[in-house]
Amino acid sequence: MAMRNLDTTRRVLARRLRLLAATAALACPAAAQTAGDGAAAPTGVVALPVLDVDGQAAQSRGFVATEASSASKTATPLLETPQAISVVTRDELDARQAQSLGEALRYTAGVRMEQYGPDNRYDWFQLRGFAADTNAVFLNGLRYHFGNLTGMLEPYGMERIEVLRGPASVLYGQIAPGGLVNLVSRRPTPTQQNEVRLSAGTQDRLQGAFTSSGPVDRDGVFSYSVTGLARDSGTQVDEVKNDRYFIAPALTWRPSADTRLTLLSYYQRDSTHGDEFLPAVGTVSQSPFGRIPTNRFTGNKDLDHYDRTQYGIGTEFEHRFNTVFAVRQNFRYGHSDVDWYQTYGIGLAADQRSLTRSAFLAENVLDSLQVDNQAEARFRTGPATHTVLAGFDYAHSSYDARLRGAMASSIDLYSPAYNGAAPALSPVANTLQTANQYGLYAQDQIRLGQRWVVSLGLRSDWVGTSTDDRISRTSQAQDDHKVTWRAGLVYLADNGIAPYASYVTSFQPQIGTGFFGQTYVPTTGEQFEVGVKYQPPGRRSVLQAAVFHLTQQNVLTTDPGNARNQVQTGEVRSRGVELEGVANLAPGFNMRAAYTYLDAEVTETTIAAERGKRPNGIPTTTAAVWADYNFDREAGRFAGVGLGGGLRFTGNTPAGNAHALVVPSVTLVDAALRYDLGRLMREFHGAQLAVNASNLFDTQYVASCGSVASCFYGLRRTVIGTLAYRW
Repeated sequence: MAMRNLDTTRRVLARRLRLLAATAALACPAAAQTAGDGAAAPTGVVALPVLDVDGQAAQSRGFVATEASSASKTATPLLETPQAISVVTRDELDARQAQSLGEALRYTAGVRMEQYGPDNRYDWFQLRGFAADTNAVFLNGLRYHFGNLTGMLEPYGMERIEVLRGPASVLYGQIAPGGLVNLVSRRPTPTQQNEVRLSAGTQDRLQGAFTSSGPVDRDGVFSYSVTGLARDSGTQVDEVKNDRYFIAPALTWRPSADTRLTLLSYYQRDSTHGDEFLPAVGTVSQSPFGRIPTNRFTGNKDLDHYDRTQYGIGTEFEHRFNTVFAVRQNFRYGHSDVDWYQTYGIGLAADQRSLTRSAFLAENVLDSLQVDNQAEARFRTGPATHTVLAGFDYAHSSYDARLRGAMASSIDLYSPAYNGAAPALSPVANTLQTANQYGLYAQDQIRLGQRWVVSLGLRSDWVGTSTDDRISRTSQAQDDHKVTWRAGLVYLADNGIAPYASYVTSFQPQIGTGFFGQTYVPTTGEQFEVGVKYQPPGRRSVLQAAVFHLTQQNVLTTDPGNARNQVQTGEVRSRGVELEGVANLAPGFNMRAAYTYLDAEVTETTIAAERGKRPNGIPTTTAAVWADYNFDREAGRFAGVGLGGGLRFTGNTPAGNAHALVVPSVTLVDAALRYDLGRLMREFHGAQLAVNASNLFDTQYVASCGSVASCFYGLRRTVIGTLAYRW
């Protein structure tokens, strides 16, 4: 038995040594910089970057990540990426107990989240002044949002969240110009890790979650991961629930150091309700009858619901042939179906207390299939070291949408009666839309000596869309082709400073036809960006500053000769400054800070009232800072205590491009308190009690208004207490 165990140990050790050797051989020479353990590299020693040997960028414990794969689809240090990119790690998500993507990205530069308040259906957000929620969310590098059927994935199932700011079409195809958010799922781990979390909080929240991962067999050829969550909760709006069931199993097969296949899957079931569409009078401004309560439900108690089921299954495959060539393939099939009935406000009556309402029933189904094939080569040509990536990706989506609607009875906002008769709904839309996207792309990351890194990328996309209208019994087809490219340059200094400059382009097809049956060409985006990144040697911190000029052309605007038609003469420009820092300032002391100044403007339009104005819902200034400290290493009465606190500021925002009104700015405070129960008794080792408060002082505010008839309250104070146990 002892000899067999010794032989097994030798085989495992040999496999790991081969993997380490292959990793070192594949790594590009790098400028001397901070070593992986946080210590500075000795003088004269070239530190090699840790490569993505397990399907994830190498991540250290804590808030600070030094690599991200979203910008290049390769394991590239943040300093060598000529574009602004942010990473929110699992440790930071746990410290703030983020319950949604909006909460996770509250302290990230260039991002505006939760502009529609506590919406539990979708992750609405803006990147650099552009709406990015319809097609800019990716899961493990593959598109998660498709057009009108967006969704919301459980953040507890994520290992980290990466935010790439600026156009990203070269690697990802059709996408809004502001950037993308890539959610990275939890994966199987080489060592056993387990956690159970029980939570309770305001709005009658009860929640349980668990995650477990580790090797299946003695040699570690197979490893597993499974994460689950169940929640029964209300919301700040009466009659609206926020229930969820989530499960995400994963399995990795690693027959050798050069081959890896991971199966990833998820299933999620949500039951909630749509937003409350409230008038500006009574929310932004005072009404003769006072403010509308933030818990006011304006729908139909017996009929309103939002039920969504979504699931997906896919694979990630990687094989390295030698120290030069490697291939990868990412694949996923996804399904989402929504059953949604809502009665919502469309305007305030003359008496300034009755809300005129409409009702609809939407039954939508989305099926998607995606595959991304990649080939990578690492080699030298004279003084230049190349990391060449070539790929072909394909995405197919089928979106079945059925909509019925009608006017509903009005409701008194200050003394509501919910016994109105249900309206008779009539068909409004019944369409089947299918889309196919094919993309060919190539990228070369070139290191010249020890100082310069050049990034070049080129892509060609073909997008075909067909729409069948089953009411009018008509069909329309649209085919688009676009070439996008990017170029970037980074200088790596010995002191950890990395100035950079880049130019990138993007495109986004415009689906549908105009009044005269004409199709539209894709909108295009281009961005100039210069910035500097700083990673102090010997310190765990990353600081970034970026200045950018971003424009989107071919924007749809009203035809001056026919109000029922749209023409493509519009342009929106967004330029600004972003500052962000994430640092481990001392053992147990982490901080994240972000500041964004955004000068956004509608530069071309046929509507005179909108020309030169700031676009709808865009703040000029946002700022946030979060500090987190653990007393784990301190002696005395505070040993085992953890404290966290955050401050968030969002500047005022216009309602509509013509600025029908301006929503005031707001400053919010968040807080966290934790205690390591193992400090009380040895038997409690691994247990932690945490309490997190969002909007600590319960500020009542309006998150945004799309018009004088559609305003949305922001999230009031929420408190969540959690008992977690890890082993």
